[in-house]
Amino acid sequence: MALRSRGMAISAARGDAERESQSHAESRSGDQRVMRRRGVVLWTTIAEGNICSYTPGMSNAPLLERAALLAGDAQFDLCSREGRPMPDGETVAPPAERRYRHGDVSRHISVLQSPSGPLPVLKTLQTNACAKDCFYCPFRAGREFRREAFTPEELARLVSEMDGAGLIRGLFLSSGVVGHDDHSMAQIVATGEILRRRYAYRGYIHLKLMPAASDAAIEAALAVSDRVSINLEAPNAERLAELTSTKRLGPDLLEPLRRVKRILDAAGRFVGRTTQFVVGAAGESDAEILETTALAYRELGLSRVYYSAFRPVSDTPFESKPAENPMRERRLYQADFLLRDYGFGLDDLPLDSGRLPLGIDPKLAWAHARPDLYPVEVNRAGRWELIRVPGIGPKVADRIVRERRRATIRDERDLRRLGVTARSLEWVSIAGRRPARQMALPMDGFG
Repeated sequence: MALRSRGMAISAARGDAERESQSHAESRSGDQRVMRRRGVVLWTTIAEGNICSYTPGMSNAPLLERAALLAGDAQFDLCSREGRPMPDGETVAPPAERRYRHGDVSRHISVLQSPSGPLPVLKTLQTNACAKDCFYCPFRAGREFRREAFTPEELARLVSEMDGAGLIRGLFLSSGVVGHDDHSMAQIVATGEILRRRYAYRGYIHLKLMPAASDAAIEAALAVSDRVSINLEAPNAERLAELTSTKRLGPDLLEPLRRVKRILDAAGRFVGRTTQFVVGAAGESDAEILETTALAYRELGLSRVYYSAFRPVSDTPFESKPAENPMRERRLYQADFLLRDYGFGLDDLPLDSGRLPLGIDPKLAWAHARPDLYPVEVNRAGRWELIRVPGIGPKVADRIVRERRRATIRDERDLRRLGVTARSLEWVSIAGRRPARQMALPMDGFG
């Protein structure tokens, strides 16, 4: 298999997953070969082939204590704080210790919305150790705070037990990047394989792909995943260079997504794919971000793109940069929906000097700029016209089209029954008449 030439860590972790139940203390003993970079232990190869990740300061802490720490740290994927404290820069314990003192990993369960309903998912890291130097990231190399790691066996067992207890129905697994070639991917893949094969786990699994992941590593990840992702972080190579000196946009980040598409297309399979951008840290424009977003949907087959407004983190090179306005993140999501679900093109978006207006949502701004298109007659308009009415989205537009096949829409009550809200009435007519009651349209009436 091609794993040996590209990713020794993949074959070692997959082939020796049965030995991952050894404790950290056991793993550190015996015949070892240690790789060091600038004096930091990045990875250790045990003579038996078992591979585990370590950095200075990692402990033999109890599993649940590490679980609470790493699950808590996973909430900081990119820059989004989600109301939780950022990892601390102090070298003496304790803020990092205090924040998860009680070891309650259940408080880090995220609830996703799926077609079958709410999906509780454990969001965690394989390790928070990282050799990358991303200037905004709390887990960047050289930043002093507590580092920990799971072995694949430990994490698979934890997920299986939480699933059995009815706490979760899925796993979102990311990781810091440590070791050589596909080493970090090996740990993530081994966790997924142990879950699927040993524990017969049938829940949702989302695995993060590591930068420059090989074809073999990606194929192994896709075999056990419902969704995979890799964070592009910036819209182009120039902007990425403002964020890190240890990642390259093309070969490290875009190429793995292209490999995913090639592998899935050849196999005739579907696995969801997503990415994420840091917003406001590199001086990028909204136009730059949305241009790359459109390319990601069009050429890479992505299911979703996520945006994270930059927040400065202490003890990082960007600690003095101002935080990005969270409204910019919101406007990017709204513009993204227009590109992905509403049939808008980049030229349709209301960009002014490369930026979306913060004071009005982009769909409403588009409508205000085209008064000749309104009011839209709900009994004759096509789906394309209906979803351009502020407050009417694809689902409501589809209901209107279905209802018209059955009967003529006659008044506001018919529209309300179909899910149309008062904020849309200014923009429509019903059987040739404007609605009798009109309400002031809010400036943030996205639909």
